[in-house]
Amino acid sequence: MKPETLPKDVTERIGGTAAAHEFQRELAAWFRAGARDYPWRRTRDPYAILVSELMLQQTQIATVLGRGYYDRWMRAFPDWASLAEAPEESVLKFWEGLGYYNRARNLQRTARIVLSEHEGRFPEDPVAAIALPGIGRYTVGAVLSFAYGLPHPLVDGNVGRVLARLLSLETAINSPAGLRILWEWAEALLDPKDPATHNSALMELGQRICRPTQPDCPACPVKGLCRAHRESLTDVFPLKTKATPVTKRMERVLLAEKQGRIYLCLESGSRRRGLWRLPEISEETAADLPELLRFEYAITRYRVTLLVHEAPAVWRPESPQGNEGGWFSPQDPAGLPPLGAPYRRALDLYADSRDGLDLRG
Repeated sequence: MKPETLPKDVTERIGGTAAAHEFQRELAAWFRAGARDYPWRRTRDPYAILVSELMLQQTQIATVLGRGYYDRWMRAFPDWASLAEAPEESVLKFWEGLGYYNRARNLQRTARIVLSEHEGRFPEDPVAAIALPGIGRYTVGAVLSFAYGLPHPLVDGNVGRVLARLLSLETAINSPAGLRILWEWAEALLDPKDPATHNSALMELGQRICRPTQPDCPACPVKGLCRAHRESLTDVFPLKTKATPVTKRMERVLLAEKQGRIYLCLESGSRRRGLWRLPEISEETAADLPELLRFEYAITRYRVTLLVHEAPAVWRPESPQGNEGGWFSPQDPAGLPPLGAPYRRALDLYADSRDGLDLRG
């Protein structure tokens, strides 16, 4: 939507169409002068951009880049065809450690659909794009604006926070009503001439300057237009509804070692389908076994304490649910099957414990 046709609410909040133009100009100038250099910003390839967007869901940029996930993935699966043809276990292995493995499965499903139904090109039609597996409104806006330069807005946590402060949103940003307003505002303020720069700048402004706590308002290029800044309310906005209470859970697993190899079995549930894990045991069974280590991990609204118990010397694998299992050497990471993050961490901690670290309690 062009600034000349801004909705009345946005016009009043930002100070008129001239102010909206100023917002677009100052934001773009700030971004062009000092944008961070990411590999997905050096390409217009919709596949590479989609990979980055799905990796960055629920995962920080420092993890995706600093630990080499994006580069390794792009070397292994540089295009739609190579990903579509890959075995699922290989795909999950390259995603290992990022969590939320349905992102990887959906990415592979999307690759196959793009090849079979869209002639190998990510669809420019937003209706067709959003019908792809695991693709939501944000991802559509990101790929269509960054790859094709099409005027589609996007709203993520960073963008929502910027807009909520800029225009003093009195509705919780994590409520349905708040999200609807944010999408309307993002569309209204979008620069249709350069949506890629505009969207990237909004995201980076939220990431670097308009942070959740202690925003760096003096460094903000649009502070003069920001209502929260003018009214000294940056610590008040954005408003949020109360978070869902965290539920605590206990998970007990068995670590069986034989001649330097660890026994692993396939996951039985749908959440980590295709991944491997340490076998789970009951509380009654665990009560009679030594505890090797414990730690906590979070998954959705759960805070899980993982207790790792040592298997008896006479232990033999049992698969009452028909789960496939096998013995693997933790000294050969490339030879390990794809592991869920908690079990990968358990193996790493176990290796450290044998070097004299006390990991109990």
